[in-house]
Amino acid sequence: MTFLQKHHGQMSDSMLTAFFIILSGGLQDAYTYCCRGKVFANAQTGNIVLLSTHLFEGDWGQALRYLVPVLAFLLGIYIAECVHRHFKRMEKVHWRQLIILAEIVLLAAVGFLPETLNTTANAVVSFVCAMQVQTFRKVRGHAYASTMCIGNMRSGTEALCAYFHTGDKEILHQALTYFGVVLLFALGAGVGSIATLHWGAGTIWLSCGLLTVSFLIMFIHDEEQKFGE
Repeated sequence: MTFLQKHHGQMSDSMLTAFFIILSGGLQDAYTYCCRGKVFANAQTGNIVLLSTHLFEGDWGQALRYLVPVLAFLLGIYIAECVHRHFKRMEKVHWRQLIILAEIVLLAAVGFLPETLNTTANAVVSFVCAMQVQTFRKVRGHAYASTMCIGNMRSGTEALCAYFHTGDKEILHQALTYFGVVLLFALGAGVGSIATLHWGAGTIWLSCGLLTVSFLIMFIHDEEQKFGE
């Protein structure tokens, strides 16, 4: 199997588009954790655990640090769905490209925020991550998450088990796709953690670059395929 093989459907669902989006997702999570006060941009489960812990300890200030990104994540999902509903019939520009443009602008602004505004920075990045995970939900026709790993790990292992029972190579390709997504996310996180040591808050601009590549790739589509939903 070629990991970035030619895609014949919507480019928003292609592995080539997902490649840069997934790297960006991993980088964003490492960025907020390593550079913005150890708050997760994507892993809202971790934020909720820490939020609950601080609440029960009576530490309201620390609890607020983790509540803000959770609420921002919920808002990001809502806004992404509103964009989908209002602009899904656009032809010249895919509605998903509008989401990517918004992500790029917001993340670019985050890079200028000082450490005293870490709560704001984390809220914006969580908002962006939510829009991304709500917007890009399929790769090669398979449901996936571009900003978190647990669902992809479950789906990949389930597909691998099915392959060992059936010998169906298509199912094996599906399993490898999911594990490939997890590895890409980990790679993005690793790059993000190292980059923050050198560039600090400006590291998030790398994510802007990755998303720009995905934005441009999405202008490519087969003649028989319209953008669709």
